[in-house]
Amino acid sequence: MRIVVALGGNALLKRGEPMTAEAQHTNVQIAAVALADLARDHQIIVAHGNGPQVGLMALRSAAYAPDNPWPLDILGAETEGMIGYLIEQELMNALPKGTDCATLLTRVEVDPQDPAFDQPTKPIGPVYTAEEAKRVRDAHQWSMVEEAEGSLRRVVPSPQPIAILGITPIRLLVEAGVCVICAGGGGIPVVRDDDGKMEGIEAVIDKDRTSALLAKALNADALLMLTDVEAVFRDWAGPYQSAIEQITPDALDEIDFAAGSMGPKIAAACDFVRAGGTMAGIGRLQDARAIVEGRAGTQVSMYSLTAEKSVAG
Repeated sequence: MRIVVALGGNALLKRGEPMTAEAQHTNVQIAAVALADLARDHQIIVAHGNGPQVGLMALRSAAYAPDNPWPLDILGAETEGMIGYLIEQELMNALPKGTDCATLLTRVEVDPQDPAFDQPTKPIGPVYTAEEAKRVRDAHQWSMVEEAEGSLRRVVPSPQPIAILGITPIRLLVEAGVCVICAGGGGIPVVRDDDGKMEGIEAVIDKDRTSALLAKALNADALLMLTDVEAVFRDWAGPYQSAIEQITPDALDEIDFAAGSMGPKIAAACDFVRAGGTMAGIGRLQDARAIVEGRAGTQVSMYSLTAEKSVAG
């Protein structure tokens, strides 16, 4: 089975962990073991998030040159190379000898008129207390959102991906049996002008939406979105919270999900399955194989029966 695996930024750098090279390296090693286990029986293409990392890069840039910070497209390219390198190296260590692996910087086209540019929703960077968030917001004029009571993060525009530029070489490598790491951080956001010239734009594309686009372009059988949450939950953090095990896109349409976190994953899963994909799975990194085999996480397919497991009153 051909599977596009989208690794969440928080699966690669745990919430509350220091943003150090050591922490990142340790978590990538753990991820590589789970991916290598999956790769024994399936062909995998790996994408990944970069929310914590690109936010850290933006902070460093703003601290160095407050009046002339580096744009998000360039910072995104930096994180794609950095994280891709770590994933490739640890995958090569975990996969059988002789396995070929390649990391590609990937530009992704977006519409400059996308309404997302007027309504930033994508969280990036570290979590701040209310006092810290006010100081950072005032210093850099950043938009902030409260993810939990007293915990805030910066939010930036997250436009819809239109096309993956360079899909042909990606497809050639995949068909040749190479384990490809691409579309990191949702890809480097670029727009096309009236003359067809491409240029970067200030945004972060949601990696799950790009991963769905990638999975469709590669005729993948499954889209696997791995994060630090064990499944999709109905009534998240509410008195009737319950884990959704199997569900259809139509049933998901009836449930509201947070725009900056689970919402894009749900949209990506529904989009992929409605386009002909066999299954989209959402769950924890360590459950990767179990999600594919229907023993953990949430499976979205056109003909699933909804099954829920109560985890709270």
